[in-house]
Amino acid sequence: MKIRYLLFCLAAFFALQCKPQKDLIPTPQNPLPPNASPYLTYLALGDSYTIGHSVGVKQRFPEQLADSLRLDSFDIGHVRIVAKTGWTTDELKTGIASTGISDSIYSFVSLLIGVNNQYRGRSVESYKPEFTELLNQAIAFAGGNRDRVFVVSIPDYAYTPFGNGNTSISQGIDEYNAANKMISEQAGVRYFDITPISRKGLEEPQLVAGDGLHPSGEQYARWVNLMLPEVKKMLE
Repeated sequence: MKIRYLLFCLAAFFALQCKPQKDLIPTPQNPLPPNASPYLTYLALGDSYTIGHSVGVKQRFPEQLADSLRLDSFDIGHVRIVAKTGWTTDELKTGIASTGISDSIYSFVSLLIGVNNQYRGRSVESYKPEFTELLNQAIAFAGGNRDRVFVVSIPDYAYTPFGNGNTSISQGIDEYNAANKMISEQAGVRYFDITPISRKGLEEPQLVAGDGLHPSGEQYARWVNLMLPEVKKMLE
């Protein structure tokens, strides 16, 4: 009787050992939220220089930047662009509000705005608080991470057939860029000065789009070459 009982216990023990141990599979300590994106997300805020007026979609600087990052093995998802030809700072603010993205967070964010303020004859002093507000909003879109935000200087359209070398345009652009650079530095975000590239537009006509005013895809490519090393550092 004792032997039969002992054999029963041994059989039960081995049966338990062979049973799949599902409870021993570790659960992730920090699982991804249900709506989390597996890709890096990029939000580009601006005007015609961001939407790429007069060039193809893939020639826009945000798209070229994303493509260059992908070639360097960064998993960049869809680029979200909130920009429109002719927008001023206040119009960009309204445009952002109309998109319904106010509570969204992006992996990195760029801001380029101000040429239409200058073109319409608005003062630099009125530009400063509006640009500051937009930059703060850009930082919020990056989840408060200033290291994931960058500002792009305003190109100088004096160096296009439309501007025809008008020195007063260049002076105005310099004043606006001095303001947005100062605000960017105070906020602790990266600043890319692409204006010298734009000032080759008359001596290198291929840098100007067919409309005689906006940058060409080739000029945007030079912007991206300037930005890329620092943007890669931002995302590493």
